[in-house]
Amino acid sequence: MDAANGTRALAHPTREEILLEGVLHALSDPVRLRMVRTLAASPERLSCSSFDLPVTKSTSTHHFRVLRESGVIRQEYRGTSKMNGLRRDDLDVLFPGLLDSVLAAAARQERSP
Repeated sequence: MDAANGTRALAHPTREEILLEGVLHALSDPVRLRMVRTLAASPERLSCSSFDLPVTKSTSTHHFRVLRESGVIRQEYRGTSKMNGLRRDDLDVLFPGLLDSVLAAAARQERSP
């Protein structure tokens, strides 16, 4: 809890703490990749409940945590909801072209028979 403003804060790695192997691990899971694709397609932050995932709530919580701890997403509380946003700026500075390449490859793979 952030005593200054009474909000709950979640731990995120700094830009310098984001590691390529952690990002690649986070993106290697089909459910997490689906979550990242959803975030990449949205102009706004999305609440956890707005994702239509084929897993239980506890499993989706695990996937959100992996994405947050690897530095792929940023989560913040808004009231009782956790809002999620892609850390595109950080990822693009650290690994230029990686996120766009992964998203494009996932889209191509989805279209393939």
